[in-house]
Amino acid sequence: MLKINYITTNSFKVKVAKENLESLGVEIIAKKIDCPEIQADTIEEVANYSSQYASNYLKENTLKNDSGLIIPALNNFPAAYTKYVDQTLGIEGILKLMENQENREAYFLEVLSYTEYGKEPVAFISKTKGTIAKEPSGEYGWSWDFIFIPEGSDKTMGNYPDEERWKFWDNTAYMQLYDYLKNKQ
Repeated sequence: MLKINYITTNSFKVKVAKENLESLGVEIIAKKIDCPEIQADTIEEVANYSSQYASNYLKENTLKNDSGLIIPALNNFPAAYTKYVDQTLGIEGILKLMENQENREAYFLEVLSYTEYGKEPVAFISKTKGTIAKEPSGEYGWSWDFIFIPEGSDKTMGNYPDEERWKFWDNTAYMQLYDYLKNKQ
């Protein structure tokens, strides 16, 4: 069984990775290290930097996940600055920016960056489509879950417990990663 060190402190991310990869023969080992998160214009740059940093630090193969909320009506804001915007403007600030917007389309871009020790990172991307609600709702999850309505639902992610919420996320990146690893064997 192939083992991958998943660099995260987020138990939900580990659960999703295990749901997607362990049945395919990939063992996910969650590891916590202090990994710098650079400020960059793209989510891919952030994920790749962190994955390579962790791989060099551990001298092992690593996987790092970074994601961001993208709202086309706001010129694709907040994107790579999603965490910062959550800490400063929060969901109320985003809702204020969206007040007069008819186009409420949004999506989460999730980047899985896999780094084999001594090599350049390789990125795999998932896109979970949805819309921004007019007001927060729900009791599960955190942050954007309370205003993001995934495609195929009429409720925010905050209305679904963990065991249901992960099913809304696009898992394309995990399947691409698996195919990449399989082809390397």
